[in-house]
Amino acid sequence: MILPTAFSLYWRGDFLAVNGWIGLNLLGALLLGMVVGYERSYNGRAAGMRTYGLVCMAATALTIFVGYSAAWFGGRLAHIDADPTKVVQGVVTGIGFLCAGVIVKDGLSISGLTTAASIWAAAAIGVLLGVELYGAALLLALLCMLSMTLVREIERWLPGRAAFDVSLAFRPEAAPQFEEFVGVALAHGYRVARDSFSITFADSQPLWRFSVVALDRSRSTSPALLALDLARSQEVVRFSIVPVRN
Repeated sequence: MILPTAFSLYWRGDFLAVNGWIGLNLLGALLLGMVVGYERSYNGRAAGMRTYGLVCMAATALTIFVGYSAAWFGGRLAHIDADPTKVVQGVVTGIGFLCAGVIVKDGLSISGLTTAASIWAAAAIGVLLGVELYGAALLLALLCMLSMTLVREIERWLPGRAAFDVSLAFRPEAAPQFEEFVGVALAHGYRVARDSFSITFADSQPLWRFSVVALDRSRSTSPALLALDLARSQEVVRFSIVPVRN
């Protein structure tokens, strides 16, 4: 009969060996993806071990099956032309949409860039596993972990300038002077980024928004002291000072 014969194609020793080998690669991809995702999960990010494990494993699955085209459909087809580079292009395009979903822009702050880049890297790890370049895949996973842990500490140690997003809401009858607040920021060691200045009007209140950058991170005062001076202003109804993240 045709049906039992068709089923028997999928239980041959060589066919089962191919499936078992692909399964081991998927397991390895899941573990490496989870290793990379643990750092994000540890730091409370939305994308964690499950997301990274799934991305890495899916990228592996979509790449490795191309190398075993002789086993497709139970090996019933004589020859199939398969181009792994086209599969990789599809993986990269699909992961790009996922990465865009974790990037959030709130005013002058942009969060999720590192998470998006690391998800894209997890897909690359999966592709390397899919083409059975195990050493390169393992090295890339370790480098991703180092870049998100050790490099972050190096970045904190090196000289840099902190930036903050400042929002000021004024009384309806107030006539604030921009240069006055520029002087307040400068007295605390912050420079106002004039090109970031914007004015909106809501609930009968003018709202100013701009960013300030520390002239020297080691000598500028804390944002709490800057907030104390802003709270003393009779014109300001409410304000917020938020670190600019990227």
